[in-house]
Amino acid sequence: MSDGCGNIAIIGGGSWATAIAKIVVGHTHHIGWYMRRDDRIEDFRRLSHNPAYLTSVHFDISEIDFSSDINRIVQQYDTLIFVTPSPYLKNHLKKLKTRLRDKFIITAIKGIVPDDNLVCSEFFHQVYDVPYENIACIGGPSHAEEVALERLSYLTVGCASKERASAFADLIASEYIKTKTSSDVIGIEYSSVLKNVYAIAAGICSGLKYGDNFQAVLMSNAVQEMNRFLNTVAPLDRNIIDSVYMGDLLVTGYSNFSRNRTFGTMIGKGYSVKSAQIEMEMIAEGFFGTKCMKEINRRMHVNMPILDAVYNILYERINPQIEIKLLTDSFR
Repeated sequence: MSDGCGNIAIIGGGSWATAIAKIVVGHTHHIGWYMRRDDRIEDFRRLSHNPAYLTSVHFDISEIDFSSDINRIVQQYDTLIFVTPSPYLKNHLKKLKTRLRDKFIITAIKGIVPDDNLVCSEFFHQVYDVPYENIACIGGPSHAEEVALERLSYLTVGCASKERASAFADLIASEYIKTKTSSDVIGIEYSSVLKNVYAIAAGICSGLKYGDNFQAVLMSNAVQEMNRFLNTVAPLDRNIIDSVYMGDLLVTGYSNFSRNRTFGTMIGKGYSVKSAQIEMEMIAEGFFGTKCMKEINRRMHVNMPILDAVYNILYERINPQIEIKLLTDSFR
């Protein structure tokens, strides 16, 4: 058992999954790890690092129980950390024949489940009948590349159960990972989605040669827009300037490690959505998140001009120059 969390397994094989695996196995010295592709697992075992992501991070392979069989991993492990891109989550779970209800589910997915338009905690609760006390999320400004380099990062663990949140926060804390807990699971998840949308907006403006002065105005308006939405969808006493909300927004909007900002920059420079996606070779979660958030906000009716602008550019193919000019006129 690992400090009240039981045996822990990682579900997913990307860069953030690899960074989280590094954090967890450093404490537990044993993890299960589900990856979809057997060839990736074979290469990982041979090279002692993920062959496709964060290749500089080396692992002791004897501490990892790899499997491409999600049912075996779910059966054998108590705590499951889901770190797959949100558009692929349902595909992975389609093969599942083992119940999730009694597991401790931790979602490190910064996206919404498409079609269902649910954040991951809602998805696991509604579709797999997992009680909210058994669902946690990881949020905060945390680029996988910097975590892998052991640069100081601050993570927030959200869960309806304070005890479970504290147990997992304690487990992953280290010299380079500082942790805190929160009960605002829905707020953390929605802010994780929205900050990707706003990072695309920041990238588009960068590609259009708007300067730092405007980027600061864009980010301050984005914080206010995020706050309006969170107060509508999950009203509670939160502080929007906490690192898990504003901090995550700022790092995703400004950092060169940000895929969403990179994607937006290409759009601003004139790339089509398809050509930008092909050239990046990585998922920009905010592309899918923009459409989901637009659909959710049709019910919520929150004033969200930045979300609307990004949606119009990505999905309605409105010229970025024209759309961003209209957006700048709405700012004060």
